[in-house]
Amino acid sequence: MLAALALRVQGHPPLLLDLEAVRDDDHVLAVFQVDGCWGAAAKSNYSGLRYREPVYRSLRELVMSYFAHYFNLQGEHTLRAFSTKPLDLSRFDRQGWMTSEADIWYVPEYLCGVKHTKLLKPGQERRLARMDKRLFDAGLVGRVEH
Repeated sequence: MLAALALRVQGHPPLLLDLEAVRDDDHVLAVFQVDGCWGAAAKSNYSGLRYREPVYRSLRELVMSYFAHYFNLQGEHTLRAFSTKPLDLSRFDRQGWMTSEADIWYVPEYLCGVKHTKLLKPGQERRLARMDKRLFDAGLVGRVEH
């Protein structure tokens, strides 16, 4: 949410894209476009799930750049779908999403209900290999335990 707010201050629409996972937490990206290419800003405990330069020609291409870095602690690749269209947070301006001190659960609740596009076919899911140990270890750099 903070990234979407920061992007809005910089002149971009406040857009969120939801990433859905299996056996893992979902993730939300603040997405933006520069010269027709998509980029993203995000906060994550996993080092590979953060910022992306605006060089991706489509949302699917952007989302796939997260695939190798999206994993659970069992070393499984878990990213499975993304919201088909970015959510423009300006639809919640009247509810004060940018300045409210109260919880704004209406935003994640809305994201859960939007249409999502699957990334993999069932056969592809069954053939996924475990994470490479080096990539797994690199993804945990800077991870904060809760």
